[in-house]
Amino acid sequence: MWPEALLHRAPVHDFPPRWAQACGDDRYGLWADLQVGAVVQRLRWIEPGSFLMGSSAGERQGIEEKHLREWADANEAPAHPVTLTQGFWLADTPCTQALWLAVTGGQNPSEFQQGEEALLRPVEQVSWDDTRGFLDALHALRSEAEPFLPSEAQWEYACRAGTGTAFWWGDRADASRANMDGKLASTTPVKRYAANPWGLHDMHGNVWEWCSDAKRVYAEGPQTDPGGGAEGDARAVRGGSWFSRAVFARAAYRGLGPRGYRDRYQGFRLALRSPSPAGGAGARQGR
Repeated sequence: MWPEALLHRAPVHDFPPRWAQACGDDRYGLWADLQVGAVVQRLRWIEPGSFLMGSSAGERQGIEEKHLREWADANEAPAHPVTLTQGFWLADTPCTQALWLAVTGGQNPSEFQQGEEALLRPVEQVSWDDTRGFLDALHALRSEAEPFLPSEAQWEYACRAGTGTAFWWGDRADASRANMDGKLASTTPVKRYAANPWGLHDMHGNVWEWCSDAKRVYAEGPQTDPGGGAEGDARAVRGGSWFSRAVFARAAYRGLGPRGYRDRYQGFRLALRSPSPAGGAGARQGR
């Protein structure tokens, strides 16, 4: 499937991955389905590559409120080239309530549990530490996969999907493309809105998504596989939520939360890698 000249783009070690119930290739790229019990989660292969991380001066200057513009200047600049040398599998939606229950076998922590479509809504009211329990439980169930939370750089790279605008569809907020601004007063079932060019839904709005790392300080010059480290009590959150104003849902916006923080706006998105052929898993992010 992968010519020698393109092997650097291919999934590492195996395709289809050993954990996949089904797999294929469509207009968005490679996909693979992870099944846990009766629940199926689709993941998309995110190829290694480069992008410009952070917001442009023009994007920041377009923010009307002075304090938010100053926040962006301090946290989203300078925009700088980032290269990710390893590809990874990323869930095409935030973790749903159905997947959470299938993996943990425990209680549903979410506030928005009512209605026929409740299990298709993102799980929320989960802390960063709660996600560690989820990842451990998933690995125990499916040892052929290595689950982790994406880093800030991995998250923004996937959110942008080759674009350089404030949102993957352009620079202007559009309520028809994402659940944000509190207009619907709750989360919505995943996949209600169109996917970005790499097949990922809800990268803007619905729930904030935990990242594996703390926020690093941006600097001039190119970076390779950057991370904010795992020390301290705070972790980065990305993407905004159903309640957040659109300015907070931009691809470059960087939020921060204590590891133990839970609220009805906060969820996460699963990422996977396959263990090496020798059986070693390598470093597991978000652990």
